[in-house]
Amino acid sequence: MASKEVVSETIDKLESLAIGARNGVETTTAVADKETSVGTSGQNHSNGDAINEGASNDGEAKKKKKKKKSKSKKSQAPIEPAMEQTYPPTIPITKIYPNTRYPQGEICDYKDDNLKRTTDAEKRAVDLNELSNKVIDLRRAAEVHRQVRGYAQSIIKPGVDLTDIAEAIENGTRTLVEAKGFKAGIGFPTGLSLNNCAAHYTPNAGDKVTVKEDDVLKVDFGVHVNGRIIDSAFTMSWNPKYDKLLEAVKDATNTGIREAGIDVRLTDIGEAVQEVMESYELELDGKTRQVKCIRNLCGHNIGSYVIHGGKSVPIVKNGDQTKMEEGEVFAIETFGSTGNGFVNEEGACSHYAINSEHDRQTLDALVNKCRVSRAKSLYGVLQDNFGTLPFCRRYVDRLNETKYLLGLKNLVDQGVVTEYPPLCDIRGSYTAQFEHTLVLKPNSKEILSRGDDY
Repeated sequence: MASKEVVSETIDKLESLAIGARNGVETTTAVADKETSVGTSGQNHSNGDAINEGASNDGEAKKKKKKKKSKSKKSQAPIEPAMEQTYPPTIPITKIYPNTRYPQGEICDYKDDNLKRTTDAEKRAVDLNELSNKVIDLRRAAEVHRQVRGYAQSIIKPGVDLTDIAEAIENGTRTLVEAKGFKAGIGFPTGLSLNNCAAHYTPNAGDKVTVKEDDVLKVDFGVHVNGRIIDSAFTMSWNPKYDKLLEAVKDATNTGIREAGIDVRLTDIGEAVQEVMESYELELDGKTRQVKCIRNLCGHNIGSYVIHGGKSVPIVKNGDQTKMEEGEVFAIETFGSTGNGFVNEEGACSHYAINSEHDRQTLDALVNKCRVSRAKSLYGVLQDNFGTLPFCRRYVDRLNETKYLLGLKNLVDQGVVTEYPPLCDIRGSYTAQFEHTLVLKPNSKEILSRGDDY
């Protein structure tokens, strides 16, 4: 094992060769933490800061003998696309950014007790090697998300049908990520939750709901590459009276991102988020209302082909001493409400997923207990097309499956499939959501889905 000094001296070479060596492509440009571009807009998030040596003088000579000269970090120019995207977006991301050189997310140094990781050369080397393939897939999915949501934001407006919005997002995702079975595709159904509904609403067939001028719309969708999922969400409104609500939730989400880190306790993140969120107020209908955290909604870690990996990131202090770990991917999301700050299941279900807590043998045994024959054939269709990735009824309809609702209910009753109904605060309240996906690399955290928009 190389000493710390040797690793420090060779780190720049590792950065230059890491991706080229992995993909059989020659490259002389440094990658990983030296890339500075986010999205196609050219926003820079450079983490390379030159170290000024200062003029030498006789009084400093002694200090200079004791100090080893630090190497300056060279910041890399933004990654330029090989071609321009169309409007609407139709060109796959692999064509715009060839040779797996996708734009990097926002690189953030660790803070407090984790700060030493940022300057640790050995951990920086691990950043470049151990997480490389994982991060490449996530960056590709993140760039798809940025471009698709940019288009979505341009077409979502009062009067537009929710089904049209969902299909525009989903078709754009399929095209840009080059959807192909379990290799790449949609990460989960497009959430289009209005007003007091905070999450898990997507239109079923025949839904005629349209966006209205006074609505607050949460847009939550996912993209996956090789089962590595980007989960990111934003909120749109057209009445300025809701601006403070959106501002509170965006600020709270950024607070959660800032607090996240290796060995950080989940309850500490929740405490910080709650303090920020509940410091905001807004005036609605002549009354001043505090923005409340929706205490039974939270962020989560993300597993391979599993959107909820088992760890929950609270948005209130809850005493959970579980810690974040190196290499984990998290969706940091916060929800604010003008209502009770608590959601209940309400309305027709549209979101489902095969139960990822059971292994295949257990699932097959449970399916054999189903009394509805359609349940067994439907289960095969769901396994072949979605595995453990969430799906909605529209996705099943798209496979030309018919008369399956009774079979689907039977699978839910047997515990084979889990249903996720819409989650709503009290009627008359308004809710907002912002969310980003990040990865905890040994040397830094990368907010993969960060863009110019949020």
